[in-house]
Amino acid sequence: MAYFNARELIAIVMCAGLWAVLNRLFAPVVWQLTHLPLLCDFLAFTTLILVGWWTRKFGAASLTGFIVTLITLLVLQGGFQMLGFMAASILFDILTRTIGYDNCFDKRVLSVICLITFSTISAGVAGLIIGSIIMNLTVFWSIIIFAATHAVGGTIGGVFGLVLINVLKTRITIPSHLK
Repeated sequence: MAYFNARELIAIVMCAGLWAVLNRLFAPVVWQLTHLPLLCDFLAFTTLILVGWWTRKFGAASLTGFIVTLITLLVLQGGFQMLGFMAASILFDILTRTIGYDNCFDKRVLSVICLITFSTISAGVAGLIIGSIIMNLTVFWSIIIFAATHAVGGTIGGVFGLVLINVLKTRITIPSHLK
C-alpha cells in the first residue's frame, strides 16, 4: 500500500503547482521593485502550512518543496534559489513532525506558536543557503541580513497560512472517514 493516497498526492501536487506558478509570476516583480525576498517566503510557507494541514503526513511538505524546485529549475534558467526553499521545506516537515500534527494544526495557541516559529526559522535557513551559496554573498552581515529578510517573509507566510487553515476549518466539514 502506498504511503500517500490519491487525495494526499493531489493535495501535494496542487499546492506545489500553486506555489510554483504564483512564485514564477509575482515573486520576480516584487524582487525587482524592492530587492526583498518577502513574497517567495510568503508563498512558500503559506503553501507548506496548507499542505501540512491537509495531509498531516511526514514527507508532504518535503515533496511539495521538491516538486516546486523541480518545476522552477525546468522552467526558469538559473532558478537555483529554490534549492534553499527545498531545504527549508524539509526542515519545516521535520519540525512539524517532531512537535506533532495535532499540536501544530489543532491546538489554537500552540499552533500559532509552532507554525509561525517554524516558518520563520525555515525561511531564515533558506535565506542563509541562498545568500551564502547561491548568491555568493561573502560579508557575514550581508548573509545574516539577507536571511533575516527571508525570516520576515516566513513569519508573514506563517501568519497567512494560519489564517487560511483556520478559515478552511470553519468553512469545510471533512467527513470522519477522510480524516
